[in-house]
Amino acid sequence: MSHRSDFTDRHIGPNQYQIQTMLLELGFKDLDSFIKSVVPNNIHIKGEIEKAIPSAISETAALAEISEIAKKNSIKKNFIGSGYYGTITPAVILRNVLENPGWYTAYTPYQPEIAQGRLEAIFAFQTAVTDLTGLDIANASMLDEATATAEAMTLARRVWQGSDEAAFVIDTNLHPHVKAVVHTRAKPLKIKVIEIDFSSTDFAGDIFAAVIAYPNSTGEVKDISKIIASVQSKSALVIVNCDLLALTLFKTPGEYGADIAVGSAQRFGVPVGYGGPHAGFLAVRTGLERSLPGRLVGQSVDTHGNLAFRLALQTREQHIRRDKATSNICTAQVLLAVIAAFYTMWHGPQGLKAIASRVQGFAYNFRGALRSSGFDVANYEIFDTVLINTEKARQIFDKAAQSGFNIRLVSNNSLSVSFDEQSTENDLSQLLTIFGSKLDSSEIPASNLARKTDFLSHPIFNTYHSETAMLRHIRTLSDRDLALDRTMIPLGSCTMKLNATSEMIPITWPEFNSIHPFGPADQAAGYTQLIKLLSDWLISITGYDAVSLQPNAGSQGEFAGLLAIRNYLDSKGESARDICLIPSSAHGTNAASAVMAGMKVIVIACDENGNVSLEDLKLKITQYRSTLAALMVTYPSTHGVFESAISQICEMIHEAGGQVYVDGANLNALVGVAKPGKFGADVSHLNLHKTFCIPHGGGGPGVGPVIARKHLAPFLPNHPANSSAGPTTGPGPVSGAPFGSASILPISWMYIRMMGGAGLTKATEVAILSANYIAKKIERLFPVLYKGQNGFIAHECIIDIRELTKNTGVTVDDIAKRLMDHGFHSPTVSFPVAGTMMIEPTESEDVRELDRFLSAMESIRAEIAEVEAKQVSIEDSPLRHAPHTIGDLVRNDWDRKYSRLIGAFPNGESFGMGRGGKYLPTVGRIDGVYGDRNLVCSCLPIEELASN
Repeated sequence: MSHRSDFTDRHIGPNQYQIQTMLLELGFKDLDSFIKSVVPNNIHIKGEIEKAIPSAISETAALAEISEIAKKNSIKKNFIGSGYYGTITPAVILRNVLENPGWYTAYTPYQPEIAQGRLEAIFAFQTAVTDLTGLDIANASMLDEATATAEAMTLARRVWQGSDEAAFVIDTNLHPHVKAVVHTRAKPLKIKVIEIDFSSTDFAGDIFAAVIAYPNSTGEVKDISKIIASVQSKSALVIVNCDLLALTLFKTPGEYGADIAVGSAQRFGVPVGYGGPHAGFLAVRTGLERSLPGRLVGQSVDTHGNLAFRLALQTREQHIRRDKATSNICTAQVLLAVIAAFYTMWHGPQGLKAIASRVQGFAYNFRGALRSSGFDVANYEIFDTVLINTEKARQIFDKAAQSGFNIRLVSNNSLSVSFDEQSTENDLSQLLTIFGSKLDSSEIPASNLARKTDFLSHPIFNTYHSETAMLRHIRTLSDRDLALDRTMIPLGSCTMKLNATSEMIPITWPEFNSIHPFGPADQAAGYTQLIKLLSDWLISITGYDAVSLQPNAGSQGEFAGLLAIRNYLDSKGESARDICLIPSSAHGTNAASAVMAGMKVIVIACDENGNVSLEDLKLKITQYRSTLAALMVTYPSTHGVFESAISQICEMIHEAGGQVYVDGANLNALVGVAKPGKFGADVSHLNLHKTFCIPHGGGGPGVGPVIARKHLAPFLPNHPANSSAGPTTGPGPVSGAPFGSASILPISWMYIRMMGGAGLTKATEVAILSANYIAKKIERLFPVLYKGQNGFIAHECIIDIRELTKNTGVTVDDIAKRLMDHGFHSPTVSFPVAGTMMIEPTESEDVRELDRFLSAMESIRAEIAEVEAKQVSIEDSPLRHAPHTIGDLVRNDWDRKYSRLIGAFPNGESFGMGRGGKYLPTVGRIDGVYGDRNLVCSCLPIEELASN
């Protein structure tokens, strides 16, 4: 066994001896012969990416290399604003949340009993948003401010009861990137968008909603009560695009009577990072909560009657409602929302108001000084932004840049300057010098729009102001979770693999996280280089020709890819092609994304082996030949197998005039062994947060680049603020920033650079090997539902529990909850087939961990056997009472048919639970139906949480 000195051996869990052991278990002598038996010969490649990807280098060398790239970014003082602001991440949050794997390696909380910490933190975020906006319910966050506004538009359209011809009205003074994303989203849905400045509120024709900027992009904060009244008189909904920090000083959208509020929580402790990731927000009045897109954390109760948090309403909504889903967004920006929540707790209401007042003071003093110097500045109320009208705009802009200050060039005759938490007295003085002015202190005038209502009055926002208290609160919540830093998370389709520490280090460097997305391009030379290198590598890995890194989630990548197909067909005069064929096994987001792109969904059946039914596909192609736009197919399939007919399927679609979209969710089973761009696909999205190691962060952030063949390249996303972000012929932006969540791209760059082409290939091969090792071992306990050629699976396997459920009453939920007692997160439950579990080990877990999981499943199978033999009823089995909490185990009235020891230590583990230590959930099994019927989405009463 060789000394493990390079990164590849550190990333890949099994060592060579363990790899050989697994191969022998499966009847093979080496990885090459094994992979040839699994991957269809007509798509298998070998050695291709090794030629295209640089050879692997050490972690130390990679950090040195990316440090040189980072130094090419120029750090300037940013006063650009436009939705992206300087902020100070409290060190206690930076070190213990953003840099803590207990937070960034967690998965979306589908198993709430082992996610109470992050659920409570998200709940606090929702509460902060509702308090600050004055509305009743907020979701768990959106992808960014611009997409939140677009989602609000489609929400309003869904609940609109009037004419389909009704228009959507947007404020001309919204930030330009917000308007651009709204236009991109509206076009395929055939929504008419009207831009006005609201100087007149006499709307011609029907409107279903209007979005008002408050403050607007020029800095003005105005009384919007008359606008709102006028919009609502048309039975239309009012959306207010607002700034959370400003709302500590100004009247809330809720007080005005608005229906929806949207915006960004970026300035609550999350660095600008060249545009993302950041937590957008969307809040609604009562009555709209069941149309709310994205995730929503609410309260329920566990089996012991204790209050507990869980995802409500939207959990797996896309997989249930598919093309009828309210949105294609299946997650949230959880890690960033958590940071914003802790930032809010750290500062509390008084601290936030002090920051806001200081920012506003800078703006008024700056504007007053300019006015005294003869500059043309408006006299309206402002928060942080000053608009200056001057014929010398370009000269002043250039002078500021030469002095190390980035300000916004609004037009050839106007500039704006936006202040933020990082602004200082010295900055103000230097800015005034640039403008040829001197400080002339100005009083902030009394405002009729001042906020008079209390906010953030709950103890959670008024308790953790010392570092000791905050540190312990963060640790307390983290201890309630089960993340990848404790145990394997064998979630099929979700690819929970190692997010190496070295990959994470660069994201907190100021050279990456302090660059403004709308700053001069020459200040982002390092980002330009990194994006080019990463893009080229992704193209080489996939066999495509062009890529856009802009989509900031897999769902957005899907939308962008389908939009490229839609616009390509339109450019050929084939607008009538609007049918998207989607297999019944597909990810639910596929259908929702197709609808967003203006397509109609037709479902293709799967055969008894879980493959796309060629017979049904032929029938549907014949039926829809003249209107066929695309086929969306996941490869390897959502059923966890390599379908040998994939090339034939692609040819069938192309012959009928359609395009092939291959969902890249399972790309981690293809890297180095097959290229979708070569076996017939036209476009894909890639989940960098799965295949290329960007952490899931409890359900976000994600990055979902869209990558395509040459003929679709002209139709990939572009951006009005950066001509290098996409082709001029593109459909517009799909996210707020030109390069989406750019600040986490260094993670994937580091991963590829340290793995090299050979390492990436080996990672794929070991992931497939580990999955087949588990499948063979577990098959004697539970039947494996689907297999591919030669009886093998791809990178994940589905075990079928349905017959056991029929015979014993034991459900997949019982198994999932009992696994918590073993210290494991459950595999994926009831997807893609109800009553099954999908297991994916990834390449990161060594054989000891795989065997520990198998041992847990064997113990659970033995408990099921006791129910089968009628030695115990399911109601009396530890399976039904799982998970076991400390409170449950130590209660005086223990009356179970099994011992406390069996409850806590299911298969006789030692009290130390081996190398992982014993994990105990803090709540028992949560009642999901109760939570959905009794939707509670605001903080608990003070007395309930006062002891925390």
